[in-house]
Amino acid sequence: MEYIGYVLLAIVALVWIVALFIGLIAAFPYGIIGLVAIIGIGFLFAKVIKDRLENKEDDHYSDNIEQ
Repeated sequence: MEYIGYVLLAIVALVWIVALFIGLIAAFPYGIIGLVAIIGIGFLFAKVIKDRLENKEDDHYSDNIEQ
């Protein structure tokens, strides 16, 4: 059940993001500002994920330290 909920939520999020991009492209001169902002946030999010996956110290604390 939980898996189905995550899949449905991911589908809705993907459709929403596609609609957002289509809307920003349709509002061409001013929509470019939104596209640049979304791309910038995407790059920063990717950097955060990459840094977290490469940090062995965080893995050690999450595995070995009691909360």
